[in-house]
Amino acid sequence: MRAQLGDHLVVDSPATGENRRDGEIVGLHHADGTPPYDVRWSDTHEVTLVFPGPDAHVHPRETAPDAAGAGPPPGVRPGDAAANPGDIGRRVADERRRRGLSREEAARRAAMAPDYLAYLEERPADPTLSTLIRLAAALGTTVAALRGGGLDLPPGQGYALLHPSLRDLGPDECRALLSTHGVGRVAVSTPQGPAVVPVNYEVVDTAIAYRTAPDSVPAAAVGTEVAFEVDHVDEAMSRGWSVLVVGPARVVTEPDVVRRLTEQAHTQPWAGGPREMWVSIHPTRITGRRISPADQEA
Repeated sequence: MRAQLGDHLVVDSPATGENRRDGEIVGLHHADGTPPYDVRWSDTHEVTLVFPGPDAHVHPRETAPDAAGAGPPPGVRPGDAAANPGDIGRRVADERRRRGLSREEAARRAAMAPDYLAYLEERPADPTLSTLIRLAAALGTTVAALRGGGLDLPPGQGYALLHPSLRDLGPDECRALLSTHGVGRVAVSTPQGPAVVPVNYEVVDTAIAYRTAPDSVPAAAVGTEVAFEVDHVDEAMSRGWSVLVVGPARVVTEPDVVRRLTEQAHTQPWAGGPREMWVSIHPTRITGRRISPADQEA
């Protein structure tokens, strides 16, 4: 028996010869298309690892019976506005986008149907371990990371590089890494001592802006020179970068500017609650570094 992604596996009833169960083949374990297969069953939409027996046969995708239901479950389309991804789907989609991969390319690398990858990313799903292993390999990460196993651990617990390359970044490279928005850390002085707290930020022209509450720790930055830092660590690839912005912080008071910031904000503050005070940091110094294996281009 040989199959391709998107083909349908049909299991006949030995007593009547009628179709007992059918599903779409969404994962291959051998390059030559021989079993076993990952099959998403049309009756439950669950994916299981299948070693077909003598009562099973394969229908090529273009001739598969309608009952097998190619693609996502009925009523679910990739890109459906009502989609509600699960935690694994969110992590898969985020990692794929961070790697700059299309769904088609990621699915090809993971040896699965693009429609099934879309289903994983957009709907709550419980993929098999073999599916997660292939996805992790295709995305250059780990099964534990896709499952959120390292969520409560700080980055950088991987082994240090034997031959690292550490390169200073220019201002333009630093601004590109800051992008348009994200989560960074602002270092401020408080009556209780120094504090470093995470904030959702926006990049507006050359300034860093974040929303907070007047009595919060990030609000203590107003009227002082502060440090603002953003970084990223990719332990799977043994590389990372950090950008440091230093400059005075002030409250944004102009009504038109406040309204524009609020309307164009990419996200609500993760901390929640009423946070209507905008603080802007105007860089007087911006520096950064990138670390990577010495034998790889930084």
